[in-house]
Amino acid sequence: MLYKTKGTCSVGILVELEPDHTIRKVEFIGGCSGNTQGVASLVQGMKAEDAITRLKGIRCGSKPTSCPDQLSRALEKALEETA
Repeated sequence: MLYKTKGTCSVGILVELEPDHTIRKVEFIGGCSGNTQGVASLVQGMKAEDAITRLKGIRCGSKPTSCPDQLSRALEKALEETA
């Protein structure tokens, strides 16, 4: 699933979930390469619900959102689509 981000340097996030909601793959399009690769690597193999809890609400400087926060929103959307 492709999620179009809002308010961040990245412009999109590709998310793949296993049927049991385990995160198979995350790929950011744009953004700070090292940071987004690190976040994507850290959440791989994690349950989507756990990643959402950890990432939701993280801000980037004075911005009201961040790439990790946008990932939590992408995961929420992915879960909605599988429901």
